[in-house]
Amino acid sequence: MIPKVLTIAGSDSGGGAGIQADLKTFQELDVFGMTAITAITAQNTTGVQGVYPVDPKGVIQQITSVMDDIGAAAVKTGMLFDKERINIVVDMAEQYKWPLLVVDPVMVSTSGSKLLHEEAMEALITKLIPKATIITPNIPEAKEITGMPLETLADRKKAVKAIHAMGAKSVLLKGGHEEDADKIIDILFDGDNFHYFSVPKIDTEHTHGTGCTYAAAITANLAKGMPIVQSVKEAKKFIHLAILEGFSIGEGPGPTKHAAFRHSKEPLLEEMEVETE
Repeated sequence: MIPKVLTIAGSDSGGGAGIQADLKTFQELDVFGMTAITAITAQNTTGVQGVYPVDPKGVIQQITSVMDDIGAAAVKTGMLFDKERINIVVDMAEQYKWPLLVVDPVMVSTSGSKLLHEEAMEALITKLIPKATIITPNIPEAKEITGMPLETLADRKKAVKAIHAMGAKSVLLKGGHEEDADKIIDILFDGDNFHYFSVPKIDTEHTHGTGCTYAAAITANLAKGMPIVQSVKEAKKFIHLAILEGFSIGEGPGPTKHAAFRHSKEPLLEEMEVETE
């Protein structure tokens, strides 16, 4: 049977990120996607014009309806908005004993809008991170979580270990926010080894939804039975090609192309370097 995956996240009316990006990614990677929407956002390529959280009872009922009837091989979280909704996810994870939980700690949109209340950080760190099979922060998110500088590779390795010590089984620190870099280096720590995934940086502004898409691809790969390192490696191929074929749809930064992996396998990232230490 096709693996079933649940994403618990916000809805992006512009279609490039959030629930919409997750479902597109799941479809491309041959898993069956289901949703629990935490908040509805009014947004487009120029920014986020409004955020409207779903009633907590509605979030609980969405998750319960899916889990009681269909179940899920893996669960992904995206925009959780506040402490109350983080606690709901933690409670549901315990109730249904989710075997695979991918936590994308969405805090700020690509356009700069805040998507997580500051008071929710403690719940994220003390309750949700310990439930994570893997957590996928970018550099600004890792700074917020750890309070540490992330200027150098050594800094980032320390931050990754600090987040792992909070309870996550694996930590993937994405390097896309590094300024003036020729290469993007993502660091995965699986509890034993560091794994580095390096690709040339693509000069484009069309990167809306990259974090959601990357984490969704990891979730799909884990649901299909891939081990953690392979799941990240294949997801890195998926997101790199999606960014490579990103496109403009409005006045601001456009989305990635989720179908790129299926339609454009020419490079298949021979240029991607993978190192382990």
